[in-house]
Amino acid sequence: MFDISPTEWTAVLLSLRVGVVAVLVATPIAIMLAWALARYEFWGKSILDAAVHLPLVLPPVVTGYLLLLTFGRRGLVGGWLADHLGIVFAFRWTGAALACGVMSFPLLVRPIRLSIEAIDRRLEQAASTLGASPWRVFTTVTVPLALPGIMAGMVLGFAKAIGEFGATITFVSNIPGETQTISSAIYSLIQTPDGDTAALRLVIVSVVMSMVALVASEVFARRATRRLHGN
Repeated sequence: MFDISPTEWTAVLLSLRVGVVAVLVATPIAIMLAWALARYEFWGKSILDAAVHLPLVLPPVVTGYLLLLTFGRRGLVGGWLADHLGIVFAFRWTGAALACGVMSFPLLVRPIRLSIEAIDRRLEQAASTLGASPWRVFTTVTVPLALPGIMAGMVLGFAKAIGEFGATITFVSNIPGETQTISSAIYSLIQTPDGDTAALRLVIVSVVMSMVALVASEVFARRATRRLHGN
């Protein structure tokens, strides 16, 4: 029952790889975007906020199809990247990371934005009056105080990334050893005779990883609350 085959281990390790890369690449963008949404008022802010959260409400297959149209070999962006830089996302593990990053992006931005909004702005203003530039205030005051929220967002984003299925299989298909993550491996196993046992093994692994990520996110969220309230 618990004898995981090399193929199943490959799917597990690929899921971890895709999740880590997706979160590491998306986090800096999420921090800057959350900072802009939390600290500034500008035209189109509501539209930008809605666009950030759009992957949460769109069917994942729609998101994957849009990624295919945009970053596919003949897509608007993907064609240029392939011809000029040799970067190909479609049907590659990097495309799976891109799809997971897009799907998990709202879960990254939301807790980071809430964490930044909870920071006492007088601390930032005090740093400014002491001669710190806006960038220095951001890197030495805002980011350290928002760090628990950033970590919580990263953990939630990772949990979402390792469980992503619809957008990933639409964009990069289900290629063993290249794009077959845990979710797509489970899907393949339940479609084959005598695959129930292997599918159950991967389900258990997936549940364990997700539970660990969610518990870690809750721990970071509690630490953020205590830190911001001075407890």
